[in-house]
Amino acid sequence: MQNASLSAALQWYIDHGVDEALGDVPINRTVFLAPQPPASLDTPNHKNSAPVTSVMKQTSAEPMIGAAQAIEQAQKIAHECQSLETLKAAIAAFDGLSIKKTATQLVFADGNPQSSMMVIGEAPATEDDRQGRPFLGPEGQLMDKILGSIGLSRGAEDPDNAAYLTNILNWRPPGNRTPSQAELDIALPFLKRHIALASPKIIILCGGLVAKALLDKSESISKLRGTFHDYEGIPTIVTYHPAYLLQTPAQKRAVWADMLMIKAKRAELGLIH
Repeated sequence: MQNASLSAALQWYIDHGVDEALGDVPINRTVFLAPQPPASLDTPNHKNSAPVTSVMKQTSAEPMIGAAQAIEQAQKIAHECQSLETLKAAIAAFDGLSIKKTATQLVFADGNPQSSMMVIGEAPATEDDRQGRPFLGPEGQLMDKILGSIGLSRGAEDPDNAAYLTNILNWRPPGNRTPSQAELDIALPFLKRHIALASPKIIILCGGLVAKALLDKSESISKLRGTFHDYEGIPTIVTYHPAYLLQTPAQKRAVWADMLMIKAKRAELGLIH
């Protein structure tokens, strides 16, 4: 009975995305310990040592950053980025998202940054996290087929035939869990700056989370898809994420209809030669 209970508890953690141990002893991170002076300060004749009280002030524990403060910092940092390269570096250096600590590496973007088509998903998956590029693995293969059905490719050199792919979150949530609202809110300023710097002609939003965050909508994805929305003057369409399609193949018909709308819009904008 005890083993069954422990097994059930472990499965509950796995189901909720808790699949990585960061230490053997739990830590209450809501409690801040008084800072201790470095051991070297107690060593006699330590050269250039500052008074203990001064060093303690410098090394005092910083308060845990809250979502509101992280959003404010993200907005300021993102606004200052003048290129995709500086934006990528800024996101890599930003410590306002705790999922950065459990991810393997930054997943910024893939494809042709000069593309007229920008595809935005929700968060990196396992293979994305491993290789540092978005939309890989089985869902990435399906994404490539979806784009290919209307003549687009992430590897194309011609901007009108290329696709540029990214996510609202650039770090994989532990256990591939669903991103929290706070995480999406903190990451949103970076995504908005990413779009501004890439300057796409059309945007595809894959998944309800990114659609609601970027478009500031509350409707379900089934109600948001099937029509074009306007984001900062850019025609934007919402469709199902490839990961969802792998679990619900019946919705591929709806995505095909969305792709036909995009193809028509590309023709309207003169992007099909």
